[in-house]
Amino acid sequence: MFGIGMPELVIILVIILIIFGAGKLPEIGGAIGKGIRNFKKSFQETDEVDGTEDPKKIKEDKK
Repeated sequence: MFGIGMPELVIILVIILIIFGAGKLPEIGGAIGKGIRNFKKSFQETDEVDGTEDPKKIKEDKK
């Protein structure tokens, strides 16, 4: 995986801990999790819309 082993990951995590501090790490983790969730959700929503329906109708159905 990109040539990154366990020692490199530990060094990166220590640097992040020094920069942001222990108090901010849960907030950063939550933000990353929400971003990943939204990214996955956007792909699932594009699968549902195939382009044959009126986009205005789709928006009304979701309300």
